[in-house]
Amino acid sequence: MNQRLNYAQQSPELFKKLSELSMVLKDSVIEHTIQDLVHIRASQLNGCGFCLDMHVKEAKIHGESELRLYHVAIWRESNLFVPRERAALAWTEAVTRLPDGGIPDELYERVRGQLSEKDISDLTFSVMVINAWNRASIAFRTMPGSADKLYGLDKAGLN
Repeated sequence: MNQRLNYAQQSPELFKKLSELSMVLKDSVIEHTIQDLVHIRASQLNGCGFCLDMHVKEAKIHGESELRLYHVAIWRESNLFVPRERAALAWTEAVTRLPDGGIPDELYERVRGQLSEKDISDLTFSVMVINAWNRASIAFRTMPGSADKLYGLDKAGLN
């Protein structure tokens, strides 16, 4: 399957703005470990090979263990995630899938038990942004690994 088009070249100003938002979120109150987990989980749910590949490599560079990376898809059954990470993963799934009737109050209250309002707000923006990247990469068939050198992901040692 070939890439359809390079959306960064075709819409450079829009790509730049989304990239800037992504950079601002790197400095949010949500720790990098959780951001990595959130990006991986949303990319799994959306079936975005490019983003999943990228964020697994980023997480590895950030020091994430391989076993935890393998367990993201089964986080509910795994004992490798702390309550704060579990709350972030649950929120990520809900915001990514947007169930009929919206996100249940019960889930919000459970997440609120682990995350502050600022945390939830920043986390929601993070989920929104990774979903935007997923949709662009899926729509235009961005190839996994195609930007490894550009983003320094070759340092992950996962080639």
